[in-house]
Amino acid sequence: MRSEPTEGKRPAAGGSVSTSRVRRVAVDASRGTRREEQVKAEAKGTMALESKTRSQWKKFSYTDEAQHHIRQKREDSYTEYLAEIEINASSISVIDYIKSYLKSVQNNFTIGNVTIFDTRFTTVCNLVDTGYKCTCEDQYFWPCNMCRKHGSCSTNNDTCSCINAYVDRQHCQLVGEMEDMTACMHVVSDTTTAVSTSTATSSTSAAPLTPVYDKVISLSLKMNEMFDTSLTKPDDANYIKKTGIIQKAIEQGYEKLPNYKKGSAKIFRFRSGSVIADYTINATNNNLDLSSANAQVSKTLFNAGILVAQNAFEESVEKMLATKANYYPHQSMELRCTRPESAQGTMKWRVNDKDPAENKAKYSITDDSSTLTVKDVSESDNGRYSCIIESGTIPYVQWQNVVIQLRPNIIVDKTEIKLQCADQTVSLRCCAESYPIEWHPIPSNDAVDSEPGCIKLQHKILSTSCGTSESFTCRLKNMKELETFDYYDTSTKVQTVREFDCQNETLGVGKIDDIVKGLCEKGLEGHITYKCQTINSKNDWISIQRECVVEAIKDLEKKAEVLVVEQIPAFLANLSNTAENYTTEITQSAATVQTIVEMLVKVADISQTVTIDIHVMEDFLQTVDIIVSDNTLTAWQNITKDDTTAKTSTDLLQAIENISDRLSGDNFTINESSIQLKRATIENTFIETSRLPNSTTQVVIPNVVKPTLITVIFFTKLDQILPTRNTSNNDNRTSQNHINGDVVVVKVNETINNISFAFDITNTSLGNPQCVFWNFSLDRWDSTGCKVKISGNEQNKVTCDCNHTTSFSILMSPFGNVHPILDYITYIGVAISIACLILCLIIETIVWKSVTRNNTSHMRHVSLVNIAVSLLIADIWFIIGAAILNPGKPTPVNPCSAAVFFMHFFYLALFFWMFISALLLLYRTVMVFSQMSRTKMMVIAFTVGYGAPLLIAVITVASTAGAGRYIWTRDACWLNWNESKALLAFVVPALTIVAFNIMVVVVVVYKMLRRGSGATPQPDQKHVLVVIVRCVAILTPIFGLTWGFGIGTMVSPNVGVHVVFTILNSFQGFFVLVFGTLLDSKVREALAGKLSLMNLSSTPTRSTNVGISSSSGLGFFERLRRRNVYNMSNPSAARSANSTGASETLNP
Repeated sequence: MRSEPTEGKRPAAGGSVSTSRVRRVAVDASRGTRREEQVKAEAKGTMALESKTRSQWKKFSYTDEAQHHIRQKREDSYTEYLAEIEINASSISVIDYIKSYLKSVQNNFTIGNVTIFDTRFTTVCNLVDTGYKCTCEDQYFWPCNMCRKHGSCSTNNDTCSCINAYVDRQHCQLVGEMEDMTACMHVVSDTTTAVSTSTATSSTSAAPLTPVYDKVISLSLKMNEMFDTSLTKPDDANYIKKTGIIQKAIEQGYEKLPNYKKGSAKIFRFRSGSVIADYTINATNNNLDLSSANAQVSKTLFNAGILVAQNAFEESVEKMLATKANYYPHQSMELRCTRPESAQGTMKWRVNDKDPAENKAKYSITDDSSTLTVKDVSESDNGRYSCIIESGTIPYVQWQNVVIQLRPNIIVDKTEIKLQCADQTVSLRCCAESYPIEWHPIPSNDAVDSEPGCIKLQHKILSTSCGTSESFTCRLKNMKELETFDYYDTSTKVQTVREFDCQNETLGVGKIDDIVKGLCEKGLEGHITYKCQTINSKNDWISIQRECVVEAIKDLEKKAEVLVVEQIPAFLANLSNTAENYTTEITQSAATVQTIVEMLVKVADISQTVTIDIHVMEDFLQTVDIIVSDNTLTAWQNITKDDTTAKTSTDLLQAIENISDRLSGDNFTINESSIQLKRATIENTFIETSRLPNSTTQVVIPNVVKPTLITVIFFTKLDQILPTRNTSNNDNRTSQNHINGDVVVVKVNETINNISFAFDITNTSLGNPQCVFWNFSLDRWDSTGCKVKISGNEQNKVTCDCNHTTSFSILMSPFGNVHPILDYITYIGVAISIACLILCLIIETIVWKSVTRNNTSHMRHVSLVNIAVSLLIADIWFIIGAAILNPGKPTPVNPCSAAVFFMHFFYLALFFWMFISALLLLYRTVMVFSQMSRTKMMVIAFTVGYGAPLLIAVITVASTAGAGRYIWTRDACWLNWNESKALLAFVVPALTIVAFNIMVVVVVVYKMLRRGSGATPQPDQKHVLVVIVRCVAILTPIFGLTWGFGIGTMVSPNVGVHVVFTILNSFQGFFVLVFGTLLDSKVREALAGKLSLMNLSSTPTRSTNVGISSSSGLGFFERLRRRNVYNMSNPSAARSANSTGASETLNP
């Protein structure tokens, strides 16, 4: 058996060996009529025989090394050449088809400009159970020296028509051309034979013939370890090392076997399925007892550190099991197993190491187990099909790697086209990669042009056929067996119309809002969707959607559909090279970027059963680097513009994580322009810093218990394409979050519970940082297990502590700095508020004795004073907190914690004293005749007003401060929300009080209206309305309804909501002064009286001026007082109502 040539080595003339089961045929083609240079040029191209349109043919061509195979014969009339051509085919049936075709054609036929006068087959090399057998065709033979060297498989001792090997560039010769005519006698001897003669005078003994080891036995050895992609490359150090160890072990185990040729063990391939080593040995016959030898091999390998699987050895023969060379999607595939004489045990099947008998819906097996049928095949049915026969000491396995043909993809440039009624010719183009196609029907006046992979029907339109409709079908040629499947053909409809708005030679005509599809430009594959629109008063076909993929990438996509593990290294190398060569085209095509992502995802998924080496990872990351560069941003925007979940970018992130999990080796680095990978074995402390441009992101693992393999990947561009949705907002379109730093992927082979990240902030205008990781289960960013760490004074950095490893970054939003105007409103409003509160307290001090003559009035003003005091102290601490906060830096823990505690306490006290005011109002309105002593009311008021807030504030700080979650970590000196939800300790009590106070207002108004309706009719009923409006106007700001806007700031990024809340909250002191003090008529009267007394006590010399001033002041308050009692029927009665608690509270 001949091993498969490795990728990168020059193939044999005429083709390359793709697998070790490929049949090989050499053909003599002679008597051409062209100059030698033209022949060589033609030879380098692909030969295009008509029968080559059958899809199972492999392309065959000359290489530069084939030059010596062109032999020139000169005659007077023309120049004659003899060309030796090697063809690679996937089945012997292909060769038989070629033979029958060449016999059926005329003696002379033309390929391009070359005329072929004669063709003869010389040699057919076929893979059988014991290896390659190369058989000569009629009148051709192998030279005898070839038979002696490789062993004969022919039965005629006088000639050699078959040898047990494939020899590159060697083939059978005509008897008349053979140089060695010696008979090939005794070449096939299985045992040593001695020939001797004896005479009377002398005795001679002929030297014994050397035994011929013409039996090549194919075996396989399975090891319990993960397959590494480096084992697909024979020049890789890992491949060479493992090959040496295993071959040495086999030699040591087999060297004492009878009939075994020492030194013949040769490993020719590693394949996946754990790790399977395929090897061959040479022997004089197949009757070898390998049980004890294999046991010795297993022991030797175990001592070398390689664990051999149970039942590891098999006689493994790659054989054509499928009954046809090619199967297409939706067909049923039949595989047959032939039982050799040496293997008469039980027969069973395996499909990718799984038992097909367990899936009867998909597979059927005959009673004798010789035939396996696979129903409705598709690309997912690719893989290894094995027939296992129990035989003696080791199983006998026949296997085949089956590849289902790609689904034919027939593409027409237009499925429907409308044309103007006029004499013209329309070109209908149809393409199908790797498949022969034809148009049907072909009208007599039409013509068909061909180009690589495509055909064009030049259809003539007549003006007399206006309003007609015709249909043309592009279908697979000479593949009738597929006509029942939907991919067999595609139709194009041609219509002629008189009226139209848009016209284009390629797209045809159409009306406004009509939509048509056209093929992409040259070098691209796919469709462009056009719509008939009016632009600048001109009707034209406008492109509205492009689904164009670079052809080279599309070709790779087709290969990816049937990709297997062993092909990953070559495929990724091809992909990265293609991406680099077509960088400009890729960055401009969203469809191409998306196609590349899908291929990377496919590679990552396939790699989950193996390990990959540094070279595979380099090619993978190089491709990622190209598709996430700045030049692809527009393409990514087109990908995600209609996709609220943005799956493509997260699929790419998951592919990166998945393939990095399979990385082998240690202590190496991979660097791309925006990607840095570090692979290392770590102990104790690990620190890795990004060395990418404009990045100093750092990963720190402070304590590693035992040696651990770690992979860290930094991405400086991935943040531009990933979605920003998180657990709070799952819609990218409304999310105000931004990924404001690098993305870091961390993978370890042990559990890590403590890992720290220091991220560079890319946009310093954002605030409210969140340490997050991408949660693939939730499909969004998640902060679980991560928190922002309070660190030093380093600017433009965010430090995160996490207790797990995955893909990390930071989310930041404009909430930390919604708009600069809010800062100005806040500071100006707080300053005014503090001034108003001080003025309020001064006024209350002046008028205190005048307005607190009864219990109700006394309690109302006690509540008002405590509201003012609480708000004043809270505002002062607010200024302190703002002063100690340094924007863009971590929040100082100790000073900010103190400020937050006092703000929390006094803001709650404000609300609870509002609550006391509401209780007093309710008490005096509902329980008119009930009386409570002033002392008891004061005790209740102060206990509730300050006791309850103190209790809440202490519990909050005690439960959250120890874990470092009491306050915001950055950009705010206030109760924490993201980690501990400590802010609820303020929001819940405040909003509860607001809701209660609103209910109090409703109850009080209702009671007042009922009393008003039952009282003695008054001449002016407007008094009731004034009292109701006065209640709402006074109670609304005092009871803190403005804090309701605080809910909006927590759930909405709308700047307007923040501005309204900031204004109302900052001017609370002003509202208390106006609505609690100045609009109270009793306070105004008392204040006016105090001011009058002060004026009257002035000196006589200034009495005139003081009198004028006093008069003005008294007039102002008197006008306010008179206006407020304008609607009352009896002002004196109203003034006499001071003794009634409820009336006193409500009257001006």
